[in-house]
Amino acid sequence: MSQPIKIGIVGVGKIVRDQHLPALAKDQDYRLIAAASRHGKVDDITNFPDIEAMLDAVPELEAVSLCMPPQFRYDAARTALMAKKHVFLEKPPGATVSEVEDLKTLAAQNGVSLFASWHSRYAPAVEAARAFLDKAKIRSAAINWKEDVRRWHPNQEWIW
Repeated sequence: MSQPIKIGIVGVGKIVRDQHLPALAKDQDYRLIAAASRHGKVDDITNFPDIEAMLDAVPELEAVSLCMPPQFRYDAARTALMAKKHVFLEKPPGATVSEVEDLKTLAAQNGVSLFASWHSRYAPAVEAARAFLDKAKIRSAAINWKEDVRRWHPNQEWIW
């Protein structure tokens, strides 16, 4: 077996605690060795106030998972890509298409991977919806958003 990829997480909030940490704990292909966050901490690893401090202090990091609010993600992604780290972006991957194109170019120039999470693609209802849509003729569509941000994003001012 090859060595696990040494990964750092940036932005320790609800999505990290609920999803990323449990997923990383179950997967032997990754080893979480550092975290950077203004407010959150991860037990049993080294924590830093920001991505720059983490990258400076932990050069053996191979990849970073950027889970901070969207308005800070682009600069952090550029910093990680310039440091030749593989980058995983929580959705949305960027505020604009040009931001994402810039990150794609930087990743290619530095020989590293850039990946954005679209985890809902693998939700159980997706295949059922796809099967239904294969037989349907769509004439119009509307979205009635029902997410309660107070439940799914409590105390997260970035959502507003």
